[in-house]
Amino acid sequence: MRPIGRRGFVTTATGAAFAVVGPGGSGVVATAAERAGRREREPEPPPAPETETDMETEKEPGPESSAADFRFRGMWVATVANRDWPSRPGLTAGTQRAELLAHLDRAVERRLNAVVLQVRPTADALWPSPYEPWAQCLTGTQGRDPGWDPLGTAVAEAHARGLELHAWFNPYRVANHTDPTRLAASHPARLHPEWTVSYGGKLYYDPGLPEVRRFVQDAMLDAVRRYPVDAVHWDDYFYPYPVAGEGFADDASHARYGADFPDRGDWRRHNTDLLVSETAARIKEVRPGVSFGVSPFGVWRNAADDPEGSDTRAGVATYDDLYADTRKWIREGWIDHVVPQLYWHIGHPATDYATLLDWWSAAVRGTGVALRVGEALYKAGDPAQPAPWQDPRELSRHLALAAGRPDVDGHCFFAAREVAEDRAGALAAAVADHYGARARPPRH
Repeated sequence: MRPIGRRGFVTTATGAAFAVVGPGGSGVVATAAERAGRREREPEPPPAPETETDMETEKEPGPESSAADFRFRGMWVATVANRDWPSRPGLTAGTQRAELLAHLDRAVERRLNAVVLQVRPTADALWPSPYEPWAQCLTGTQGRDPGWDPLGTAVAEAHARGLELHAWFNPYRVANHTDPTRLAASHPARLHPEWTVSYGGKLYYDPGLPEVRRFVQDAMLDAVRRYPVDAVHWDDYFYPYPVAGEGFADDASHARYGADFPDRGDWRRHNTDLLVSETAARIKEVRPGVSFGVSPFGVWRNAADDPEGSDTRAGVATYDDLYADTRKWIREGWIDHVVPQLYWHIGHPATDYATLLDWWSAAVRGTGVALRVGEALYKAGDPAQPAPWQDPRELSRHLALAAGRPDVDGHCFFAAREVAEDRAGALAAAVADHYGARARPPRH
């Protein structure tokens, strides 16, 4: 994405659960999907011509259109486990391309202005990377050439439609299993098994190893060198979400590199800080003007654990459990935008949308870091969700609430499959209420 201010993993609904403690100590179960969100230099094609006359012939602008025309309106496109795209592995190159273009066209139809495409879902790539194998989600076999360049096509076709293309990477996840023999023979995790940690039935790179930190940066920045992407985007996965009764086995790396940190949590947060700050600096070297953003879990810390935290009672917090001090990254100016996943309804007893919206607004105020709000479109109309999500206007109320906060720069909807289905008509209602004018790329 283009810079504003200074500066992909999704699980299914069957994922592991964690408890969000509600009033009176009752547990409100949230799935892994709920907490996840779920989630060479080329000339840039010009956007489709657009005149002021064209703008005037569009639908009469809504009440906030004068400000919202340039606000961020994005959607995530998750590729891990073929969540959104491709619809299944092994499709022909032509069919994959047609499906991708349909997602881009749909974004335009919904008056969005950005697409956040997951291009490194499990330490594999949606472009011809010299560092990692082709992604399994394309052909069904990791390392098999799909016969086309998905990321290169996505960038060119998005720009031709006047959309920003944000390249979404997951830094440390290697596989949704723990068997290295199921990885491509050339996979770095097979060549360097000492880099990996098995945890919760999945395989991860160890964030405590400097060589891992450098490698994952090299792998991600290769895409930035090759293509005029508008942004580098990370999701909420740094150290993995906690699994009850299991510890993350980083004793060896902690013994080697963490001696100056009596508290292991502080050492882990330091490792994540280094990943973020080093990547921020390298992006500016590789392709100045590319924005850098992170989409964290919606709760930094609960006020019960830190008086500067939010008035929430979430069972997980980014600072304490994922070792990601997202507020520090904002204050240090290491990131250009933040997209917290506020995947709860207004009035949720433990994690109220309005409460968190105000906390994040205060967190970015005066920093130059843009705040875009991650929205749980996937919950709208889902019969398993609480009553507020059965109301098609719940999402529109989120946008109305945010419109009164000048620190909010827009919204991003999870995810492309739901943008297409719009099961309850929630997105259509939000578009009608708030996106009266044609979307334009966000202000640089």
